[in-house]
Amino acid sequence: MLSSVLVVDDEAHARDDLVDLLKESGRVKWVEVSANAEEALVALQKSKYDAVFLDIRMPGLDGLQLAATIGQFSHPPRIVFVSAYDVHAVSAFEVEAVDYLVKPVGSDRLAACLDRVISRSSDRTDNGEKPPSGTDLPFVGVELAGKTTLIERSEIRYVEAQGDYVRLHAQSGSYLVRRPLSWLSERWEDHGFVRVHRSYLVNLRHVSEISPFFNGTLQIRVKDQEGTSLPVSRRRARHLRDRLGITGS
Repeated sequence: MLSSVLVVDDEAHARDDLVDLLKESGRVKWVEVSANAEEALVALQKSKYDAVFLDIRMPGLDGLQLAATIGQFSHPPRIVFVSAYDVHAVSAFEVEAVDYLVKPVGSDRLAACLDRVISRSSDRTDNGEKPPSGTDLPFVGVELAGKTTLIERSEIRYVEAQGDYVRLHAQSGSYLVRRPLSWLSERWEDHGFVRVHRSYLVNLRHVSEISPFFNGTLQIRVKDQEGTSLPVSRRRARHLRDRLGITGS
């Protein structure tokens, strides 16, 4: 049984047909949909999926490009391509797709595909690989004027907690996102980000200076036009020093 599946197809009719088949199969607990690759990337940022069923020919980022991006995740979901054309089959398996379904998809063919996906998922767990605790994407999706814009994680200088939201201070601007600071801190620690204060998460690549402040606290200066200074709490100062290999008090 698969816990959750994401269906990505820009054609509503084909998308709905596949969703119905997946639900009727009795092998999937939850099915979500995206109309294009950009929507899918935002969904993958927010949730984890056992498998992603991808159309290939879509406007913008196509299915093969999306699969290549997903393949860079630390714990990628299984990929199944669903296309009206079989000419892309070789390219599909080059990105390690589990299966390649040709539209229109029949229930028997889908059942065989789901058997394969479930088997591959079981192999991953049996081999000792930990199941994903959350999707690790190199960007954040932000809503701007009714559109979703993808902000590269590497360009974010620091993140500031603002109630139930966080504000991303990036090279391209400032963006408000409904996401707990603790959520980002946990997932971005391996990517150069350090929690320096209950209200701040900092990208060390964008830090120019660290200096003592008072009573065991520190102050860091960010590489931005304003020369922003951020506090480092006493409790987190030691972790920051250890992270940077700084010795002494």
